Amino acid sequence: MIRRRAVIAASLALPGMARAQGWAPDRPLRMVAPFPPGGASDLIARMVVEELGQGLGQPIAVENRAGAGGAIGTEAVARARPDGLTLLMGSQATHATNPALNPRPGFDPGTETVVVAGVCGVPAVLVVNPSVPARSIAELVALAKQKPGEIRYGSAGIGASTHLAGALFAHLAGIELTHVPYRGTAPATQDLLGGRIEMMTDTLPTALPNIQAGRLRALGVSTTTRSASLPEVPTIAEAGVAGYEALNWYAVFAPAATPEPVLARLEAEITAAVARPRFQQRLADQGMLPLPGDRAALTAYVAADRKRWTDLIQAANIKPD
Repeated sequence: MIRRRAVIAASLALPGMARAQGWAPDRPLRMVAPFPPGGASDLIARMVVEELGQGLGQPIAVENRAGAGGAIGTEAVARARPDGLTLLMGSQATHATNPALNPRPGFDPGTETVVVAGVCGVPAVLVVNPSVPARSIAELVALAKQKPGEIRYGSAGIGASTHLAGALFAHLAGIELTHVPYRGTAPATQDLLGGRIEMMTDTLPTALPNIQAGRLRALGVSTTTRSASLPEVPTIAEAGVAGYEALNWYAVFAPAATPEPVLARLEAEITAAVARPRFQQRLADQGMLPLPGDRAALTAYVAADRKRWTDLIQAANIKPD
């Protein structure tokens, strides 16, 4: 009798074990975008859920939970039930720059969330007003050394990616530049076009129309390889500033305690979604690059990126606004 009961119990458990090992969600999911609607985080989250929902067989809602540089939405996901039903559209801001600029006591996104899969990266390009007498990165560095502090670079505000990308350039090139923060990219671009500031390191999709129209001169791209949109423009590292990289990356994260079978299924589905030709085309149309790599590689990449920006913020004594 005991043996018969054991066999019955094991047979009843098998379907549940199979479901756990293969994990399929039995309820709708939500993807938290920790920035306001209409921005890159929101746009990319909606692109992903459109594809991911089909693969998982469940609808996925995008929930915008903005505030504190992305920390509010990130912490909400970290505190959610680790069942695979709550995900985060994380980024360089949520997991690298913001924790370095604005640490939250008792919360660390690096340990309380885990990478599920990479999505994309948004490259930047260093541009100058055509009146600047520098046609290469080497010439710009030489000019800055001749005139310390006289070259002004604009940004969307203190701690913004446009600020940190410029600060990293100055730090690695060993030059002194003057940072001019604005309330957004648009007013900074207007002053750059008008010659009131000399340079800016802006996202490639934003800067490209002005480059193509000849209103701005591109000197270097921020990625480790050249951009297909500007194949004649070298990378900043290639042009002589060794170690330079500034990629505003996006990846999906989950609460840290999420079981391995759940993470494996989500990783497989997101990776497949990002690899689809229509998704790749949507990225290319907006000047974005795929962010490949398995979870281990991406986890190491996120940690290294956080260290890069933490070291810069400390070395340059950058304080939040």
